[in-house]
Amino acid sequence: MTGAKTTPTPTPTRLPARDRGSVAAELTLVTPLLLLMLLFVVLCGRLAGARLRLDDVAHQAARAASAARTVTAAQTDARATAESALAAAGVTCRELVVTVDTAGLRPGSTVTATVTCTVGLDDLSLLAVPGATRLTATFTSPVDVLRQTPSGQG
Repeated sequence: MTGAKTTPTPTPTRLPARDRGSVAAELTLVTPLLLLMLLFVVLCGRLAGARLRLDDVAHQAARAASAARTVTAAQTDARATAESALAAAGVTCRELVVTVDTAGLRPGSTVTATVTCTVGLDDLSLLAVPGATRLTATFTSPVDVLRQTPSGQG
């Protein structure tokens, strides 16, 4: 074959004797740092996920409270809804506080639900994070303008 060009094949080079084993030593030094970075990413992901779920729980609690007919029922419904929504989302709270501002449940007013959850972080002890963190979410839901108020209320 005339005109065919051949490329030279590279010859393998050998590392000098003083550099042998340096990759293993570098990997030994870098592995703990990579594990710490991985645990930190897991921590950030868990906190972000819990925060998103808590926002949804506050939304559900405010909506349940705004549909109630009395202030007492609104507070009870908000707490029950928050507990069931957290259980369905797989979030375990060491301490759960649900506060509801009903503004009298007058048609056209708003109901604000604030959900505070203390989330445990004990399983990430290698990062030396505190044992728990407190997350809070608030949501406001309108009370239906066309609904009837129970007898005896404004």
